[in-house]
Amino acid sequence: MNKTVLVVDDDPTQRRLIQAVLEREGFRVAHADGGRAALDHLASGAPADVVLLDLNMPGMSGQETLADMRARGFAQPVIVVTATGGIDTVVAAMRAGACDFFVKPASPERILVSIGNALSLGAMKTEVDRLKKHVSARTTFDDLIGSGPAMQMVKRLGERAAGSSIPVLITGESGAGKEVIARAVHGCSDRAGRPFVAVNCGAIPENLVESILFGHEKGSFTGASEKHLGKFQEASGGTLFLDEVGELPLDMQVKLLRALQESEIDPIGSKRPVKVDVRILSATNRDLSQAVAEGRFREDLYYRLNVFPIEAPALRERREDIPALTEAFVRRFNVEEGRRVAGASPETLAMLTAFDWPGNVRQLENAVYRAIILADAPYLQPHDFPAISGLTLPPEPAAPAVAPVAVVAVSGAAAAAALPDLADLPKTAPVQILDERGHLRKLEDIERDLIQLAIEIYAGHMSEVARRLGIGRSTLYRKVREQGLEDQIRETA
Repeated sequence: MNKTVLVVDDDPTQRRLIQAVLEREGFRVAHADGGRAALDHLASGAPADVVLLDLNMPGMSGQETLADMRARGFAQPVIVVTATGGIDTVVAAMRAGACDFFVKPASPERILVSIGNALSLGAMKTEVDRLKKHVSARTTFDDLIGSGPAMQMVKRLGERAAGSSIPVLITGESGAGKEVIARAVHGCSDRAGRPFVAVNCGAIPENLVESILFGHEKGSFTGASEKHLGKFQEASGGTLFLDEVGELPLDMQVKLLRALQESEIDPIGSKRPVKVDVRILSATNRDLSQAVAEGRFREDLYYRLNVFPIEAPALRERREDIPALTEAFVRRFNVEEGRRVAGASPETLAMLTAFDWPGNVRQLENAVYRAIILADAPYLQPHDFPAISGLTLPPEPAAPAVAPVAVVAVSGAAAAAALPDLADLPKTAPVQILDERGHLRKLEDIERDLIQLAIEIYAGHMSEVARRLGIGRSTLYRKVREQGLEDQIRETA
């Protein structure tokens, strides 16, 4: 999804000029003619990924606006813009929380680089905050991505469950995010900040299940060279999450039932039971009621665990959340891999939303990871997802038809006579090579017409104009200034 830049400036001309630069690069632009309007925009929840803030404004100054933004908790990266460039003013703005500054008038390259750096900084801060919450076991339902009806139901049920110590059984397909829901239940409970211990019951060798869950004493069996606490005691005071609980062997199900009923465990080799204060959250991708009917899961344990069921919806049942999930994964992998992918193109998001995702959120996460590594363009394209789109390479652009050109070798005085007459040129020739007398025009004049034509054809998209002309963007802007074509850019924009 395209990023939105909030431009805060009391000068409408400056806002329009910056808007033209940003929209050519695919950004969305929102306007505010003063500090109050900017704060109202942010308070309304309207999108704003970066704020370009003019410091010199009547009424509420940029410095006051920035201070008020931070006081209200708005964390968007702010780039301050000033016409004076006084060092004291800039230092004060940076201390107040601005991430960058530039002096008006600034080149388009300077503006775009500053915004790109601000977006990278914002993504890094978001990722650091997410990791801090994850490590400190303080993830909440506000951190869960999804605003569709299915996820809203999950959040409502989870918040109710978090307010008590009731056992919760989270069901759903593999990769649907059952552990993320469990972490949110823990993070919203009164045990937040205490240990959250997750154990995959299906990944433990059968002969080690008892030792890993309940612990053992030193010398209790061959190889037990020291005491081991086990997951129940590791989670003491917090939450123990038993993922794929349906994979537990029947004899371990009996011991787990006793631990739940008596709040005590019997470590291997221990002479007396050990009291534990643990909340149990469990999850499974199997139908436990069917397993009970087939004798593979104890009925009494099933009813003990399934007191408060929550179903994690499959990704195909919450397609409206796919764009937000994709954006979150792009932001994360940009930070991890040092990339600067801006997002996914509209056609890519449409393709991802239409896919069924049998592997659910985990499959989408891995697909975006691979696409970030493959991506060459600012936005992820369908060919960056070859397993989904069936494309392995970007589609080749259709080559324009070019009329054959006859080359005639002439020399000396015959050159003028050999030049074609102006009337013989195609009527649709967009750039005239010859003047009224049939002689070559000056290179400077031809270059001006060619640049003007390219700007018209590509609707003022200067990156595309530069690419088609085979020159750099800075060179193109210099030639535009030299040829006096600035008004042409504004009219096209």
